[in-house]
Amino acid sequence: MSFWDHLEVLRGTIFRSLSALVLVSVVVFCFKDFIFNDIVLAPTRSDFFVYRWLGMDMSMKLINVDISAQFFVHLKVAFALGFILAFPCVCFEIWKFVAPALYEKEKAAIRKTFGLAGLLFYLGLAVGYVIILPVTLNFFQSYSVSSLVENQINLSSYISLFTSMVLLFGIVFEFPVAILVLSSIGLITRETLRKYRKIAIVVILVIAAIITPADPFSMLVAAAPLYLLYEGSVLLCKKEDKEQ
Repeated sequence: MSFWDHLEVLRGTIFRSLSALVLVSVVVFCFKDFIFNDIVLAPTRSDFFVYRWLGMDMSMKLINVDISAQFFVHLKVAFALGFILAFPCVCFEIWKFVAPALYEKEKAAIRKTFGLAGLLFYLGLAVGYVIILPVTLNFFQSYSVSSLVENQINLSSYISLFTSMVLLFGIVFEFPVAILVLSSIGLITRETLRKYRKIAIVVILVIAAIITPADPFSMLVAAAPLYLLYEGSVLLCKKEDKEQ
C-alpha cells in the first residue's frame, strides 16, 4: 500500500473510533437518571455499599451555583463514560490497523498486550471508584479548618474529582502493559525492576500522596494497588531476562 492508502485506512480507523465514542456517549446521555443516581452520585450517599461495608458515616449534599453547570456536567459525564464503554471498540480498531504489518508471532504478543490493557484499564476504574474515591470523599467531607466554616460542595467540583480520580487509576493501571512492551524489546529487565524496587516504593508513595489527601491512611490505601502493579510488572518481564 502507498502512503496515501495507509492514510486512508488510518482515517477510517479514526472515524469509526470517534463514531463509536459519540454513539455510546449519546446512549449514556439518554439514561441520565440511572447514570447519575445509581452510579455517579452514589458515593455521596450513606447507603453506598462501600460505606456500609466499612461502617463509614457519609452524607454529602451537592449544590449548583451556575445556571448552565448541570447541563455541561451531564455532557462531561456522558463523554467520559462513553470513552470508558467504547474503549474496547477503540482498541479493536487500532488492532485492525496495525495487525497487517505484523508477523504471526508478533500478532500473538500484541493481541495479549491489548487484552491485558483492557483488563487492567477496567480494573483500575473499579479500584478508583470502589476504594480510592470513597476514602477521598470521606476525608474531604469531614475535614474542616474551623467549626465556623461549613462545607457546601459544588456539583462541578465533585464531578471533576470523580472523573479525574476514576480515570486516573484506569490509566495508572496500564503501567504493567508499558513494562511488558519495554521488556519485550529489551529496554527493561526483571533484574532492573528488582534492583530499583526501593526507589520505586518511594516514587509510589509520592504519587499516592499527590493523587489522594495527605493523611497517612488514604495515602497507603492508594499506594497498595500501585505497589501490587509494580510487583506484577516484575513478574511480567521475561524469565530469560532475570539474570544478565
